[in-house]
Amino acid sequence: MLWIALHLPRLSFESWLALLPPDQREHPAALMDARDVLLSNASAQQLGVRSGLSRATALALAPHLRMGRPDAVRDLQALTSVAHVALAFTPSVCFATTPMLAAAGCVGHAGAEPGGALHTVMLQVQSSLRCFGGQQALMQRLRAAWLPLGCTVQLASAPTAQGAAVLARLAEGDAGELHCADLRSMACRLDGAPVQLLGLGREIVDVLEGMGLGTLGALRRLPGRGLARRFGEGLLDALARVYGERPDPSPAWITLPDVFEVRIELQARADTTGQVLHGAQLLIEPLLVWARAHQARVRRFTLFMHHEPRHRKDAGTPSVTELTIALAEPSCDADHLSVLLRERLAHLSLPAPTLELRLHCADVARGSPFSAELFASARGEREGLARLIERLQARLGPQQVQRLAPAADHRTVRHGVPGRSVAQAASAPRPVWLLHEPQPLPERQSRPWLDGQPLQLLCGPERVESGWWTVPRTVRDYFIAQTPEGALVWICRARLPLSVEESASGWLVCGWFA
Repeated sequence: MLWIALHLPRLSFESWLALLPPDQREHPAALMDARDVLLSNASAQQLGVRSGLSRATALALAPHLRMGRPDAVRDLQALTSVAHVALAFTPSVCFATTPMLAAAGCVGHAGAEPGGALHTVMLQVQSSLRCFGGQQALMQRLRAAWLPLGCTVQLASAPTAQGAAVLARLAEGDAGELHCADLRSMACRLDGAPVQLLGLGREIVDVLEGMGLGTLGALRRLPGRGLARRFGEGLLDALARVYGERPDPSPAWITLPDVFEVRIELQARADTTGQVLHGAQLLIEPLLVWARAHQARVRRFTLFMHHEPRHRKDAGTPSVTELTIALAEPSCDADHLSVLLRERLAHLSLPAPTLELRLHCADVARGSPFSAELFASARGEREGLARLIERLQARLGPQQVQRLAPAADHRTVRHGVPGRSVAQAASAPRPVWLLHEPQPLPERQSRPWLDGQPLQLLCGPERVESGWWTVPRTVRDYFIAQTPEGALVWICRARLPLSVEESASGWLVCGWFA
């Protein structure tokens, strides 16, 4: 069995820092709890701001320090995106937990938050190695897949799930990766791991360190009965599961949702669509990670902008503004989706400041994306044209971009009108018997006569004309007329006297109704 663990040591800090505008991320910033500094960026560390400092000390060292707070919902969304990356490589993915909770049968979740404070995703990849060409090729593709998310990841592989999770938390000093092919090499690595990685609690860890038992190896060398009598059977059970001496309970596997929906709260209210765009772009990569895990491409997605309530002065001001982006060709290109989003937002006026963003997608095209082409092809040209059309529609509006397409022709088939019609107008009646060529009718005082009797005009005129591309042009006005006996005939007269075959603007009979 082979397990891969992905540990995100700076998840809370990086998920908060990503909400800041790009020009502010290089300024001194730190993630705080109620009193102390948890993590800081390089600019803050240069000023002496380190983990464990109090808020007052940090502000004394860096008066302009930007401070944030951890958010469990935000962290879970970021951790879920990493899990979606993993699901593209294996269906056996779960969140890690501490060995003590795993020994108690709580594998896969710790309390209400999946992953607990570990921020670690576990992959069981033994059955996927052959599909991806071996362990090295799989991990290389895995590294490339999580790179667009912009998160720091420590990777470890081991024969056991708990062993891989502990090694991933130790991998910071080993170029971010630790790999153990068998139980023996894993045990050698684990012996130097600190005891707090078992999730024992602060009081037990202090007692063990006071006894000189600061590592897992030191615990293993103690008599098991005495250790269990002093600290309980759970400690021995957790230790055995880490080293693979006891099996783990069945994990709570993660399932990929059929609908993508992520919601983020902006750090500051967005008064312009440019500020909204920055927040919306943070949701594009998680969307594409979810789509790739489904082996699909995005066809349509909707951005919901939730506005500040106090600006809704009347019922006409909406609380939420929806913006739907529909693609002519399904895509998994983050840059392309961002361009379409920017073009649409540029023409949008916000009714009120925006506080939260929500991205929803349920319309995808199943199947892998097209492979990159070495030489230009017809398919590549069509894709380029489709993207051009999408950008023009996003910039000018869907109704302003049109194309040529076949359409039904309302003209009749015969009696001298150039061309052939595809269909007849559904709203206008047509005679059952249509003459092959229209026949001239005599007229008296501009009134048509048939068989020596005058015709009574009942309906018309209906204008039928040839296309602009035909020469010469034919234009006629058609009427439904009635004979004294009650028969209905279809007659017309030329609108243009100089048309071919019609030297005068006289009347013509074209057909008979039943």
